[in-house]
Amino acid sequence: RISCNKPFSGKQSSFCDDYILKYLLITSTLLFTVLGLVTLVVGLWGLINKESFAQEKISGIGTDPMLLFMFLGLILALLSLMGCVGALRENMCLRTFSAIILVLLEVQVLAVAVLYSLQGQIENYLRSGMLAAMVRYQDDLDLRFIIDEIQTGLQCCGADTYRDWGINVYFNCSAPGVQACGVPPSCCIDPLENGTVWNSQCGVGAQQLDEFSAQSVIFLGGCLGSISRWINQHSGVIVMVVIILLGVQILTLFITDRLLQKIRWSRAQHAVYLQSLQ
Repeated sequence: RISCNKPFSGKQSSFCDDYILKYLLITSTLLFTVLGLVTLVVGLWGLINKESFAQEKISGIGTDPMLLFMFLGLILALLSLMGCVGALRENMCLRTFSAIILVLLEVQVLAVAVLYSLQGQIENYLRSGMLAAMVRYQDDLDLRFIIDEIQTGLQCCGADTYRDWGINVYFNCSAPGVQACGVPPSCCIDPLENGTVWNSQCGVGAQQLDEFSAQSVIFLGGCLGSISRWINQHSGVIVMVVIILLGVQILTLFITDRLLQKIRWSRAQHAVYLQSLQ
């Protein structure tokens, strides 16, 4: 029996190193399997909670963002489980796992490079995307939730200014409804009535107010500026997270390659042994 706490030969040291790497890979893939399953459950919970499986809504389920959560969770869980089983059983399933990780790593590096090269145009893309989402604010519950979270979390209103909400047919000043010339309640500085109830009328008529009067009711600044400031303030953390994620994947590739070498060496030794018996 080999003990990794005592002096030993080079072969014994290699055995202990491979043993540690093997169970390090098993532990990490198990954690990512759990993360994938949690993401899958969140997506499924979202679909069930919004009654997306109801007969009248089933036709639009293909565009539901919760379906993306389910898909990503399932892929992550299956991929991680594949790596875990391959490491545990020490079979060539690790080769497929390694190939997929390599492809994903290349895609992520390419995505980072593209984002870096297009950083001057990203703001225009964000503006176009947010304005398009604002147009569909009343018709798409998922987009409404995302926009409300952005405006509430970043304390902003509209893309560049609160008057951007005139692009929406319900908030346009020529609209016939009560929401005409208004903004969503997520633009309000204090959207809660008595601290508990969501006041859906707090932004009514806000577009008709001048900035001095409006600043006591709603957030005046657009969300693009808030997003830009948030990214600048947290750029160090973002870069660190990206480096850590890429580093973990590179380390996983290294461990997997080492285990694959061990498997090939063991099979070669077994083949030589069988030949010696003949």
